[in-house]
Amino acid sequence: MPTVEELYRNYGILADATETAGQHKDAYQVILDGVKGGAKEKRLAAQFIPKFFQHFPELADSAINAQLDLCEDEDISIRRQAIKELPQFATGENLPRVADILTQLLQSDDSAEFNLVNNAMLSIFKMDPKGTLGGLFSQILQGEDIVRERAIKFLSTKLKTLAEEVLTKEVEDLILTESKKVLEDVTGEEFVLFMKILSGLKSLQTVSGRQQLVELVAEQADLEQTFNPSDPDCVDRLLQCTRQAVPLFSKNVHSTRFVTYFCEHVLPNLSSLTTPVEGLDIQLEVLKLLAEMSSFCGDMEKLESNLKKLFDKLLEYMPLPPEEAENGENAGNEEPKLQFSYVECLLYSFHQLGRKLPDFLTAKLNAEKLKDFKIRLQYFARGLQVYIRQLRLALQGKTGEALKTEENKIKVVALKITNNINVLIKDLFHIPPSYKSTVTLSWKPVQKTEAGQKRASEDTTSGSPPKKAAAGPKRDARQIYNPPSGKYSSNLGSFSYGNLKGGR
Repeated sequence: MPTVEELYRNYGILADATETAGQHKDAYQVILDGVKGGAKEKRLAAQFIPKFFQHFPELADSAINAQLDLCEDEDISIRRQAIKELPQFATGENLPRVADILTQLLQSDDSAEFNLVNNAMLSIFKMDPKGTLGGLFSQILQGEDIVRERAIKFLSTKLKTLAEEVLTKEVEDLILTESKKVLEDVTGEEFVLFMKILSGLKSLQTVSGRQQLVELVAEQADLEQTFNPSDPDCVDRLLQCTRQAVPLFSKNVHSTRFVTYFCEHVLPNLSSLTTPVEGLDIQLEVLKLLAEMSSFCGDMEKLESNLKKLFDKLLEYMPLPPEEAENGENAGNEEPKLQFSYVECLLYSFHQLGRKLPDFLTAKLNAEKLKDFKIRLQYFARGLQVYIRQLRLALQGKTGEALKTEENKIKVVALKITNNINVLIKDLFHIPPSYKSTVTLSWKPVQKTEAGQKRASEDTTSGSPPKKAAAGPKRDARQIYNPPSGKYSSNLGSFSYGNLKGGR
């Protein structure tokens, strides 16, 4: 094993030789042997080996292996020095191997060491993006779980920091191709991260690019399979995939496949869905996703059939007035409960799809069914008006900090929900029913009204719209508001408002 003095002497030989350093193979071998010495010798070797690496291509494997030994040394200072110098080995055909090594080193739990690895990865990414991606995806596909996890997170956080001249169309195409291979077997969390990676690529910002992403999500959701509402994994996969698809939909990228699947397979099983996350109102979550997608549904093959399924589900949440006893009081033991959040979602979805078949209510329903619907609609509308007045009164004069209390935040959301329902119900009271009004779903940011467009919904408070919650399970935490109950109509008897489950 060489001493510190011998390492310096051989370093001098190579440094003085400049361009002819490659003729002094023995001197370089002494430096390579420095990795077998003590701490001082190893630190010098970690610096000297990469400095003259380019002059000895025939010793490339030995040099990289020697540096790798130093990257795995017990002494953290030696490891850090060795990792810092790794990019100097990333030349030509050696780069993918260096990328592979650095990817494995991402599993470090030392923050300073981890940052060095990240910086080294970014450094070689700028030298050769395709070669670096080769090393990264090799470990994602074949590496240990912790390495796979860290490599995916590296891509999801660092790609967006790279300049356009690095992320060329060719490089982005390679990312898409390799990502498709990984997506054949991913966890829910990994899928979300890959959608974040892919949706951030410039080449996929186009209509055709977004369409590609929707097809990827649809494949992941496995919309051809039979839906099993009692399988939490099946339900979770559908929710995760749909959440990723929703931001991709637009007037040019249609949600038809997803809306059709929800109408045909999920709505009929709504009450038997098994929640994948404790505390999640799975039915409301499904209805919210359906409502968001319904705005961008294209031509649907079984439109009438699916509108019927939506209509039938809507009826479940729009009760008939309670029967009255001879004294005018409610004859039943149970008072109807109006679940406003559910109705907002279902009415909105029905309203959006109804535009495509405007005569559904008048021509597709028999007279008895239509009469029943109008009775339910009228009853619901009356209760709604009472509730809206109570909410407006409760919020009247409140601004700024007063609107930021939890109670008032819930009331603001409740007012948005009930105003939306009110607007949509008014459309259905038209003869024939109208589908012209536009509302902003209560959990979505309010969009500026375009010239000539009807105001989305009334906002009688000066409070800001509630912030949209983060994607994933956290967004499922719902606030529950218990509206007051009371007698508001001698014709309808006592009325219980039930639970209104707040927006995001």
